[in-house]
Amino acid sequence: MSTDQQASPLEADLAIVGFGKGGKTLAGVLGKQGWRVVMIEQSSSMYGGTCINTGCVPTKSMVFHAEHLDAAKSQPNQFSDAVAATARLTASLRWINYATLDQIETVTVLTGHARFLDPHTMHVASIDGFTVRVSARWVVVDTGSRPVLPPIPGLSNTSGVYTSTELLSHAELAPRLTVLGGGYIGLEFAAMYAAYGSKVTVVEHGPRILRQEDDDVAGCARDILTGHGIVIATSARATAVSSNADGAVTVSYQIEDATHAVEGDAVLVATGRRPATGELALDAAGVHTSAAGAIVVDEYLRTSQRHIFAIGDVNGGPQFTYISLDDYRVVLSQLAGDRLRNITARAAVPYTLFMTPPLARVGLTEKSARQVSAIKVAAMRVADMTTMPRARIVGQEAGMMKLVVDADTDKILGAALLSYDSHEVINTVALAMRHGITGRELRDSIYTHPSMTEGFNQLLTAL
Repeated sequence: MSTDQQASPLEADLAIVGFGKGGKTLAGVLGKQGWRVVMIEQSSSMYGGTCINTGCVPTKSMVFHAEHLDAAKSQPNQFSDAVAATARLTASLRWINYATLDQIETVTVLTGHARFLDPHTMHVASIDGFTVRVSARWVVVDTGSRPVLPPIPGLSNTSGVYTSTELLSHAELAPRLTVLGGGYIGLEFAAMYAAYGSKVTVVEHGPRILRQEDDDVAGCARDILTGHGIVIATSARATAVSSNADGAVTVSYQIEDATHAVEGDAVLVATGRRPATGELALDAAGVHTSAAGAIVVDEYLRTSQRHIFAIGDVNGGPQFTYISLDDYRVVLSQLAGDRLRNITARAAVPYTLFMTPPLARVGLTEKSARQVSAIKVAAMRVADMTTMPRARIVGQEAGMMKLVVDADTDKILGAALLSYDSHEVINTVALAMRHGITGRELRDSIYTHPSMTEGFNQLLTAL
């Protein structure tokens, strides 16, 4: 008898693979409505998904614990304390997430690896050694994404090389850290480690960091990072990674015809992530994927099998936990709602790089906006905004604020806020964009004082 035939049968209305934000929310809501739900998560250390375990929450916790340290000095003890405090925080959140579903009578949580046997059936190999054959009317795949290791000689078999997930759990501060990649994840870790006194070098293949941002914004961010002692090498192609007898790791890279090398105690690979679909046996379910491995979905997040949905990072969309939450709303509309909500209605989705100060963005950049309409641009350095004392009060005058508006309609097209509290202020801009609030209205609104939001009163007078 085959392993699948021996597996205990479990019938469900809905099976969810992956304990991410969208999946767990869907399981909770429909479970409370009486649906028989099976939640399948491959690791007990990932209850609640990437955000609370290896992403947003732990990185922001580490940033918070570093905010008032003297970065001119190495802070290994404070770093270890922050790692321990972060571990306690994530463990607590994991337990809360597990208990929230486990207490619902109609929800079953299975911890193990799932693979499709056919479009409605999965084999689950539990970490406890038993197997379960899950049959479900509806299926949602929410398995997230994984870091990508580029084909650099020595990278995959050299000790001291880490992904972001691995580095977060490393309790000792690397005195010297080399970061491969000048995007959001790489720069967030670079800024964080520099705040604890680590000597950080960023090696970026492209001509500049943050290549999706306007030149002035990316340049301002670079100035802040280098001002914190971070060395940034751009147009740098990594050619080899090696270690020596004392454990140091060397990254060799080439800029034009010149060869360079940087020695460190650890290397962070932050060169991108790809959907985690390799172990699901999607072919057996008839679910199509893209060349990049993402599950192909329509505007309702349905796959090539209309009863199977894919939400979060695994469908190749924006890799934000709040997108996964909105994916939940779309699927809920399909399963137990009016079936009208879809992803094409999304507008003004903001995002933030948590350096210090943070860089928050929404909508079009100036460069992209100029390609579609006549625009007006308001941009000021935070240090020059004399009517906004909040930045001076907290001692964070670095950065800039920038808004782009349509020259004819005065509608806000986009914003880049590289400033204290920008991760909060950007939500005001995003809400204004979704509801057609104009630049003049944002300029003339009444805001609390002292706050960073009141910067719009001065910034937008430049339009």
